[in-house]
Amino acid sequence: MIYIRSTSEIEKIQESNRINYETLLNLGKYIKPGITTLELDTIAEDYIRSQGGKPAFKGYRGFPSTLCTSINEQVVHGIPSKRKLLDGDIIGIDVGVEKDGYFGDAAFTYSVGSIDEKIEKLMNTTREALYLGIAKAVPGNRLSDIGNTIQTHVENNGFSVVRVLVGHGIGSNLHEEPEIPNFGVAGRGPVIKPGMVFAIEPMVNMGIFKVKTLDDNWTVVTHDNKVSAHYEHSIVIKEDGPYIMADIKDKGEIEFYGKRKSN
Repeated sequence: MIYIRSTSEIEKIQESNRINYETLLNLGKYIKPGITTLELDTIAEDYIRSQGGKPAFKGYRGFPSTLCTSINEQVVHGIPSKRKLLDGDIIGIDVGVEKDGYFGDAAFTYSVGSIDEKIEKLMNTTREALYLGIAKAVPGNRLSDIGNTIQTHVENNGFSVVRVLVGHGIGSNLHEEPEIPNFGVAGRGPVIKPGMVFAIEPMVNMGIFKVKTLDDNWTVVTHDNKVSAHYEHSIVIKEDGPYIMADIKDKGEIEFYGKRKSN
């Protein structure tokens, strides 16, 4: 079942996403060589709770932390620890918030100090693919149009899309139908309709698309140990197209319901 959300529900989902993105913006001030991912986790949890929210990931299916902190070859679901960030690392931070029974979900990949040009291209391509996919989330399109657009952009730039991890619906549950793959043939799947709310999240590898899960049963890493990037937005579909619940701008502003045009 794919939910069609009411205006009041969308406002509550937006509020959770506001907290999400303010959390990510705040974390960006602290990401530098020497800080530990456990310290980042504490900063995030303190801020979320100060805004009246709850960390949505903490305790979810047994996950122990507020953030998923995934460094370099770690794709997603990395567990915060005493590991220090090093110059040249990249770190994907995924955060979820629950407030008043509704959820937000978002992710951003940060560079730590100076990074390799090819890694920077990977990050830029992943972020571009996210926005191109969002631009396809318009009423009347099919769900697979999103993933096909993401895959095409990623592969045209020489990278690969993770297959076994996907985006999803979000609202009164952290994960809802439908699943939203980041690959596939266009023109298939459910028709996109106003009131649907999606979390779109391309996960893109420098090397092959295959991944594996470490012995902690959470951390997903690339099969060839090459780096990976991850970006995610929660969006709502309106009559005139997709709106990003809370968008991180290059200059640090947050734009609510900021429609991203296809061009």
